Amino acid sequence: MDCQAFAHSWENGWNTHNLDTIMSHYRDDIVFRSLKAKALVGAGEVHGKQALREYWSAALARQPDLKFTIQEVFEGHDMMVISYLNHRGVLASEVLYFDAAGQVYQAAACHCTSQEI
Repeated sequence: MDCQAFAHSWENGWNTHNLDTIMSHYRDDIVFRSLKAKALVGAGEVHGKQALREYWSAALARQPDLKFTIQEVFEGHDMMVISYLNHRGVLASEVLYFDAAGQVYQAAACHCTSQEI
């Protein structure tokens, strides 16, 4: 898997607010964790591609100026971490676990604790 290519596709999907591009990386049974999800959907864990699409659709609608700028890409065994700055200058990381087909089955967003969440 080409982690750099994946990261740039991921970044492009978010920066163009293209949900189809964003969702193309994830399996139907995705499990996604984020403190920000808790505030928007009432739980810090989102199960399934449709629920994740609904969450991210609502999040994008609330932040029409959202943009991510990749800082670093870290490669691991069947996983990667994308470190990025958002449009508000908050440093965050996305941790992504991949299956054999290159689809994400588990992911988590983490935000710098020294900055406002």
